[in-house]
Amino acid sequence: MTLNMPSLPLTGGCQCGRVRYEIRAVPAMFYLCHCTECQTQTSSAFGESMRCDPASVAVTGEMATSRRVAESGTVRLGDFCPECGVRIQHRSEGDPGRLNIKAGTLDDASWLVPAGHIWTRSKQAFVKIGADELSYPEGPLDGGAAMKARWQKMLGDKPR
Repeated sequence: MTLNMPSLPLTGGCQCGRVRYEIRAVPAMFYLCHCTECQTQTSSAFGESMRCDPASVAVTGEMATSRRVAESGTVRLGDFCPECGVRIQHRSEGDPGRLNIKAGTLDDASWLVPAGHIWTRSKQAFVKIGADELSYPEGPLDGGAAMKARWQKMLGDKPR
């Protein structure tokens, strides 16, 4: 499967428009997280995470930050609009090179297909993951390398 990613920059923001962002480089990967924390945070069956180089993301508007310890033990910082409450991104404390944009906030998410699924041991029963999809009961032991490789293959060799 080859994705038809829109031209850069990718843009998005919160519901009220107070926070906007641009992603100026091709994201490293896009995946779905089925952990109970993402389910609670999104009020949905999973969280949508688009891993980006923090240097390639420009945010306008002020965000507030929440802090929590994930089931994996990692301290997560969630940045959200203080006006409408929409979570824009999350980061890992102590890892400044890791930034996940919450892909549901993209202006155009119609082209997205996940490269994989993590924390599937707690996925909702109605969510079906195909036998040909990458799926991990918890976090991937390879640090996401297989999902990154699959994402790059899905993007193809088109210049951005």
